[in-house]
Amino acid sequence: MNPAYSVILFTTASGAGYGLLFLLGLVGLLHGRASSTAFAITALVVALALITIGLLSSTFHLGRPERAWRAFSQWRTSWLSREGIAAIMTYPIALDFGLFWSGLVERDWLIAPLGLLTSLFCALTVFCTGKIYSTLKTIPRWHHPLTVPGYLLFALATGACLLASFAIPFQRFQPFQAGIAVFALIACAALKQIYWSFTDTAPIVATMASATGLGQPGQVRQWEVPHTTTNFIQKEMGFVVARKHAVFLRKLVEMLIFIAVLLMLVALQWHWLAWPATIAALAATTTERWLFFAEAEHVSMLYYGKQQV
Repeated sequence: MNPAYSVILFTTASGAGYGLLFLLGLVGLLHGRASSTAFAITALVVALALITIGLLSSTFHLGRPERAWRAFSQWRTSWLSREGIAAIMTYPIALDFGLFWSGLVERDWLIAPLGLLTSLFCALTVFCTGKIYSTLKTIPRWHHPLTVPGYLLFALATGACLLASFAIPFQRFQPFQAGIAVFALIACAALKQIYWSFTDTAPIVATMASATGLGQPGQVRQWEVPHTTTNFIQKEMGFVVARKHAVFLRKLVEMLIFIAVLLMLVALQWHWLAWPATIAALAATTTERWLFFAEAEHVSMLYYGKQQV
């Protein structure tokens, strides 16, 4: 698949924003009002800004962005539509939560329920994003039970890193923030190892023979190309990353996660190291997301010369 940069930015930025907002909601639920109004406002603005940037960037990949609103009407059958609805519904809940949690408005009894709702809608939105890809049977690498957990874990990991980083200037850094980040990052690395192992050794889903229904007479091979020039399907679905490049990028993801974990652990002593840890975590997520798209093989390529998927 063609790894469109707009979609990579969307899933990385919005995932980090929702991860941060998810944790802020839990803080409000378990702790009550924020001990620092400045920290609360800053963290909320950063989370909502990342979410907004991510959602807006997703429209850049559309041929007719002005028609994006129509996606909301297909909520009965489309995870993309459900994601859009969940994302929109998160805004008013998060804003109300922010007003009370930061102390700008005195309604302490609303902090816990709104914090819980904020966290639930953040998790629901990222869940829907993962389901968009995991339900596509035409792309075997995505149609996997670990796709959705991967999106959720990377969102939690990057959100936890951001929480620890933005807590430093306001003297609100806590060991549990680094602990959540380390746990989530290690879980991300383990999950991707299992995911790559399964997808690399997964059985063949379809061949040119099964796709054309001509498997019985004998071996099927392409006699003539369908088009004389490269078309949209080939550009979007036919991107192929070299195996050696994929192996290198996988190792890069693992190395960046290791660096992020190490820096976050040392940040328990020298808090400022949470910032480079966050940069490493975001870089790992961006690289992993590029690989997620680049390694995907669409079954439509069987009609353009690929022998099996």
